[in-house]
Amino acid sequence: METVGSFEAKTHLPALLERAAKGETIIITRHGKPVARLVPPTDEPVRLSVEESVAGLLEFGKSHRLKGLSVVELVREGRKY
Repeated sequence: METVGSFEAKTHLPALLERAAKGETIIITRHGKPVARLVPPTDEPVRLSVEESVAGLLEFGKSHRLKGLSVVELVREGRKY
């Protein structure tokens, strides 16, 4: 795993992308501290089924509330702008 400074990464981005596409992992630093990691892509994207997506949305809704506001109020507020 190679470490590259942010200026060098900006200057040589196409070459770094090519290396990542071939399987290398590259750490990008700013002032000597790691700030990003350039990694090879995964073989297949993660795709959820419709059922899994709906279940995830329902679970999200359980933990996120409107704090007393109604959907109608939010729509009206959004239409002001």
